[in-house]
Amino acid sequence: MKIIKHFPLIILIAIFLISCRTSANKDYPINNLEKNIDDNPNSEQKRMEIKFSCGEDGISEYLDDGWNILKEDSQEKICTWKSVPATKDCNMEKDKGCKITKPDKIGEEKIYLLEK
Repeated sequence: MKIIKHFPLIILIAIFLISCRTSANKDYPINNLEKNIDDNPNSEQKRMEIKFSCGEDGISEYLDDGWNILKEDSQEKICTWKSVPATKDCNMEKDKGCKITKPDKIGEEKIYLLEK
């Protein structure tokens, strides 16, 4: 009868011991991975994507810093918007509901994929 009363306690202790052993096994591969990273510090290359819109151009700063352009892409982009009245009778100051927003200036957005 005493064994039946202590059975849940024995199960709890067994689970605790098993969980401690498996967590110790999980630490080992992580240590090996860190050693591999230390052995080859230059094996990892950094990549970055940057965008310049509407006449901005700061790519030369990145090129001077040692980055190389892997891919360059450009697309049309709206730089500024303007508000115009929807009808001839519309007073945009008094009636905000008759205001329409339209593209004003259309420029170019350049997207660079850089690698270092």
